[in-house]
Amino acid sequence: MSNRDDSNALIYLLAGVGLGAIIGAAAGVLFAPKSGDELRGELNEKLKELKGKTEEWVAEQKAKTKQLEAEIEELGV
Repeated sequence: MSNRDDSNALIYLLAGVGLGAIIGAAAGVLFAPKSGDELRGELNEKLKELKGKTEEWVAEQKAKTKQLEAEIEELGV
């Protein structure tokens, strides 16, 4: 795959994760028997957790890409 395909795949993945988070948050608001403050706090925690996991995944993918590029350069391909 080319770099453009990789970046497009990452964009689509992040868009899907974001859309899923929005849909989940909306469903949580509609069906939660909690107070507004409690619910907002819980959603904020979940969003921070999702952001952290996404940033970690992106960093891992960048590291893998950098390593792969170094190996390709080493082979002279």
